[in-house]
Amino acid sequence: MWVVVPAYNEAARISATLYALAAQTDTAFTLLVVDNGSTDTTADAVRAFAGCAPFPVHVRTEPEKGVGCAVDTGFRHAIAAGAGRIVRTDADCLPRPGWVAAARAAFDDGAGMVCGRITARHDEHGPAGRAVFAGLVTVAAAFGRVRPAHRGSGYLAPYRMHAGNNMAITAALYEACGGMPRRPSPTDRTFLNRVRRTTASITYSRTMVVENSTRRLRAYGVLRTAKWYLDQGSGPLTPDPR
Repeated sequence: MWVVVPAYNEAARISATLYALAAQTDTAFTLLVVDNGSTDTTADAVRAFAGCAPFPVHVRTEPEKGVGCAVDTGFRHAIAAGAGRIVRTDADCLPRPGWVAAARAAFDDGAGMVCGRITARHDEHGPAGRAVFAGLVTVAAAFGRVRPAHRGSGYLAPYRMHAGNNMAITAALYEACGGMPRRPSPTDRTFLNRVRRTTASITYSRTMVVENSTRRLRAYGVLRTAKWYLDQGSGPLTPDPR
């Protein structure tokens, strides 16, 4: 089992993510952080953490910009190093303590891909902001199920919203589906549909939980964030809401 975390200029946030991983009930994994050409001290923070981590930690640099590039490089590096199962989150997210254990349990039950549940971080917004975030996720998930592009005879599994910052996949399935598209965000729907064309073995785990950053909501506002989650892009705004 490997955990892959793409990161770009996350020096201020990544330590919280790393210590959330260290607090997992299941620490039998190798961590790989893929630094996507950061200009801050992201990689230094990871290397400092490695000295006290309860699992092996690796840092790899991917100079080609785009979260899809960083994820694909990380997954393929892990597979080449012997990973049979790969779990992913992002450098601004907080996996809850049972996250890795939930992914492992789903794999043990025969899943090829596992999609987890996302909720808003408690340190970025109050109750109202977290409720708005939950509503946006619900609307986006419902839209995805009825969207014509996500339906058709070529798919082997029904559509279910997939958050790239909370997913797990076997190495064999990752290679069979063609992997993550090497491009900037958004990439999640394209990747999920590649998997859906390859297998029906996709599981949703309610106990595999990641607390998601809501900084896009603060940067974009409600309406533009809704458009983003409905796969309408970021318009004139940068896709990176730092």
